[in-house]
Amino acid sequence: MTSLTASDSSTNLSEYSVSELSGSIKRTVENAFDHVRVRGEISGYRGQHSSGHAYFSLKDDRARIDAVIWKGTFPRIRFRPEEGMEVIATGKITTFPGSSKYQIVIENLEPAGAGALMALIEERRRRLAAEGLFDQDRKRPLPFLPQVIGVVTSPTGAVIRDILHRISDRFPVHVIVWPVKVQGEGSGDEVAAAIRGFNAIAPDGPVKKPDVLIVARGGGSLEDLWSFNDEAVVRAAAESEIPLISAVGHETDWTLIDHAADMRAPTPTGAAEMAVPVKADLDAQVANLTARLRGCASRQMDLRRQSVRALVRALPSLDQLLALPRRRFDEAAAGLGRGLERTTVAKRRVFERASSGLRLELLTNRLAQQRQLLADRLGRGEHYLERQLLRERGRVARFEASLNALPARLAGQLQRERQHLAALARQADTAISHRLVRSRSAIVAQDRVLQSLSYTNVLKRGFAVIRDEDDRPLTRAADVGTGRIVSMQFADGRVAAVTGQEGEAGERPAALPQPKRRTQKPEPSGDAPKQGSLF
Repeated sequence: MTSLTASDSSTNLSEYSVSELSGSIKRTVENAFDHVRVRGEISGYRGQHSSGHAYFSLKDDRARIDAVIWKGTFPRIRFRPEEGMEVIATGKITTFPGSSKYQIVIENLEPAGAGALMALIEERRRRLAAEGLFDQDRKRPLPFLPQVIGVVTSPTGAVIRDILHRISDRFPVHVIVWPVKVQGEGSGDEVAAAIRGFNAIAPDGPVKKPDVLIVARGGGSLEDLWSFNDEAVVRAAAESEIPLISAVGHETDWTLIDHAADMRAPTPTGAAEMAVPVKADLDAQVANLTARLRGCASRQMDLRRQSVRALVRALPSLDQLLALPRRRFDEAAAGLGRGLERTTVAKRRVFERASSGLRLELLTNRLAQQRQLLADRLGRGEHYLERQLLRERGRVARFEASLNALPARLAGQLQRERQHLAALARQADTAISHRLVRSRSAIVAQDRVLQSLSYTNVLKRGFAVIRDEDDRPLTRAADVGTGRIVSMQFADGRVAAVTGQEGEAGERPAALPQPKRRTQKPEPSGDAPKQGSLF
């Protein structure tokens, strides 16, 4: 057979490399479809990748195309893409030469008409309502007079100025503003985080926890208000422990947060009016109630005064009250003289009966008896004191005798204690001797084990320990290197050496001379060799 060369080919087509062909296709596609609008349903959307880009597909009932949104494009998209949403994507078509695929690089994304968004909102509303997030029995009443109001809105818009102005006019209270984005990518997450952040404030912390929250935004299109239809915002509003007022858009604008909030205000100014009452009205009401209270108190005092006067008229006079006591007093005063005379006669008779039994002889005998009784008692007291004195003298003599005999007893007891101490000292010496013998035996046994495990015994069999400049042992050839100063420890000492370079590939190193065998000298008997360091 004969072989054909390139010049023998019958075709004159140019040859391309794979990369050249792929690059040409990429340029052709990008030039032909550099700005297109594609309508389709989002499929395979999983949110932004860790790099910040998002990869998904657009499809209809017959075809499918890959799509990508770069990280820098997301801030310009006014709503969050979701799985199954029908959208209109604006961008350019490009190819990916590495895998022969083409895709659309999306520069702008908008929903495919308000009807699609409304259908999505309605489906989400039914699903969240089925979970009970919109039930009326879970909504809390607003406090009548809050001390602190938390506002979640943009700090640069006219909404916050309207709210602050309205609160200042009606009833000035402390207002805390949590600044958030109210439109665009990530605004829903910021609003949800702000609601949860207000609820997470400690009641006794440096920042006082609000008594009521206002989530506010000005009017706009359905796409502008899309962040307040976000599921995260609705769940945060439903979970809020602080009563929440929704003031998103104008009177005709409705979002899903309006269903989850405890109260919906038609405008941000209306939310401020719901949050606080009018101070002037309260002052007028207090003044009215004060006047009514004063009139009621005055009328009550008049009624009580008339009642007291009626009771006074019903009371009897002083003469009527004292007539009976005066009569009793007069009768008692009239009978007092006769009573004194009769009492005096009765007392005199009693005295006469008592004086008839009093004679001089009786008094003299009674005095003699008392003197004799006193003399007898004095005699008995003297005898008792003498006996008591003799008993105390005997006790003192016995105590003196025991004190005299005390030194002899102490000397005997001291001698006994000395004998006991000597016996204890002998026992201690014996115990210490036994303990020293046991300790020596244990140390000798541990020394034998230590000698058996010592690496110096391995060195005596012809091995060596190689150490680096820092006196650390080297265990692998890769740690040695070339041109390093090492020390080699043998059984009888250390030598220094410089490491050399291994031979080239395929070159055998020269044979090293075999060392002469040395006859191992028997170790002298006596003390065991000292234990060296393991390192």
